[in-house]
Amino acid sequence: MAQAQRATEHGDEIRWTACGRRWMLPALLVALAGLLTARAGAQDIDRDPIRYSTATPRNAVTTLQERLAGGKAKLEYEPEHGYLKSVLRSLDIPESSQILVFSRTSLQRDRISPRTPRAIYYNDDVMVGFCNRGRVMEISAADEAIGTAFYTIDQEPGDRPVITRQTDSCLLCHSSSANQGFPGHLVRSVYVDLKGNPLLASGSFRTDQTSPIAQRWGGWYVTGTSGRQKHMGNQICAKGRKPEDLDNSRGVNVVDLKDRFRTSMHLTPHSDIVALMVFEHQAGMLNRLARANLEARMALHYQRELNKALGQPLDEPSESAQSRIRSAGDDVVSYMLFSGETRLTDPIVGTSKFAAEFAARGPRDSKGRSLRDLDLKKRLFRYPCSYLIHSRAFDSLPAEMKSYIYGRLRQVLTGQAAGKDDPQLDPADRAAILEILRETRRDLPADWRLP
Repeated sequence: MAQAQRATEHGDEIRWTACGRRWMLPALLVALAGLLTARAGAQDIDRDPIRYSTATPRNAVTTLQERLAGGKAKLEYEPEHGYLKSVLRSLDIPESSQILVFSRTSLQRDRISPRTPRAIYYNDDVMVGFCNRGRVMEISAADEAIGTAFYTIDQEPGDRPVITRQTDSCLLCHSSSANQGFPGHLVRSVYVDLKGNPLLASGSFRTDQTSPIAQRWGGWYVTGTSGRQKHMGNQICAKGRKPEDLDNSRGVNVVDLKDRFRTSMHLTPHSDIVALMVFEHQAGMLNRLARANLEARMALHYQRELNKALGQPLDEPSESAQSRIRSAGDDVVSYMLFSGETRLTDPIVGTSKFAAEFAARGPRDSKGRSLRDLDLKKRLFRYPCSYLIHSRAFDSLPAEMKSYIYGRLRQVLTGQAAGKDDPQLDPADRAAILEILRETRRDLPADWRLP
């Protein structure tokens, strides 16, 4: 029993001798059944089939490393920002994506304050964190092999900067129960004091597309207007007052940050409200895609092990494995179609070029429509289906997971999904999304072409 329990908890491989096979088989079945039904938070991603710490990552950063090693790319150092500009150019990350956070909730917390905010830049695959005069730049990348990979780049001048993959130091926060045990991203809204320290006794909020505007952006600078919709951005709490009781009117509808810190220390003077909203959606979507990737691979691995033990064909479907695929896949579809998204009551207007540059990056159908088209009046996007269906993270999903997601999407978009938990879209949105995907996704199953 002890051996079976250890296997259930840790995924230990079990071997048995021929003479003991009759006695060990029930324990093996219990152990493998436990592996098949275990939730993600209990999984050890350093064991087969993921081997997170020792696996070879495949992402935009590894591609850059190969180009650097082959002399096809070079990172240039600048005294003010180190390698930042060069890294953004090399990874195709727009400067307009800049958002600024001043809560001390990061690896380089000693470098962060309301006077020295940390900047984050991103595209669909990569996020880069920069602290003024920081020791390193921090990078996370959507990864084909391990879901999400983390790196640092030394901010010391030299011919070839050191890019170091990080595991344990980043996973302490980025692979917590908040991400169901999988490496991913955390976007938080907190009250902060004059030095940027989180006032956790007053509560904090994990932020995504379903969060009320009133609970967003605590500890972040925000440039842009939201009308009568108040938020927690640009707010610093003085000592001796309960933060949750403060009126943040001065922090809302701010279009210039020059009176709060020296904006010239960063590449742009903006922390655009639209860039923040897209970032929140993206972090949640990438987390779900990473989980779907790893969940499917683990479920199928344990399915094969169980079939091997039973002497059945290795690809014999297991209900437990299929249940894990359905659970992670349904989470992807629900979030991808913006189920539960907070509705806007006033228009959102940014201060930078982000909105225009973001929209220009995506594929368009023959009618000129794109999943990157923004709405910003009633909701974030004009067509409520995530643009990250065109991302590296989606493309690298195992075939079984992608097939399930495509099947569920088609059910919803053709009006065949009638369950109480299914995403609810109006007919015009369903039709538009279906038409856009039919023209912009080349790997759709054949039944997507049917009426």
